[in-house]
Amino acid sequence: MKKLILLLSLLILISCNSQGKRALIGKTTYQQKLNASYKDATKSPLEKKDLKNFKGLDFFPIDSTFIVTAKLVRTENAPTFKMATTTDRKPLYKEYGKLSFTLKGENRELTIYQSQDDLIEEEYKDYLFLPFTDNTSANESYGGGRYMDVMLTDISKENTIELNFNNTYNPYCAYNDKFSCPLTPRKNHLDVEIKAGIKVFKKY
Repeated sequence: MKKLILLLSLLILISCNSQGKRALIGKTTYQQKLNASYKDATKSPLEKKDLKNFKGLDFFPIDSTFIVTAKLVRTENAPTFKMATTTDRKPLYKEYGKLSFTLKGENRELTIYQSQDDLIEEEYKDYLFLPFTDNTSANESYGGGRYMDVMLTDISKENTIELNFNNTYNPYCAYNDKFSCPLTPRKNHLDVEIKAGIKVFKKY
């Protein structure tokens, strides 16, 4: 009898715990992880009033046509320059190279950068920075552009990189004015609607 009561108690406890845990919001692992980090008050860029009502970020539907293979041509002897931001801060960057790819039947090109500050941080030294705007910017997506993280380890032996525009994110200043964010250079505008990845944030 005691064993039966213990078993029933255990089943009730498991049931309560499973009901208390909400499934992560998002269609992909990338979206789920991004939503989880934004829901975490210890690292979320959201303002308190927005965090209180946060249910999840808005994304365009997943579209495999926005996953492309780009050819990388490295920029030799690129000078260090001060990247413009939304504030007076001017972080140091270098142009790492040019990415050429075909999207929606047209040849496209984006410049990819390397933060000089990241090079001195073990956690970020392998990161490359790819900002862009497109014809959804300031409408369906954030006006200041969107970002995509690319790792040095993503570069193949043939100097190609897979770019997945479904895995893009907004700069933190899209959510909170207290942050300082790099401005997307004009030459990184894509004259096409990139209806993939993160959408503009609608504040509560």
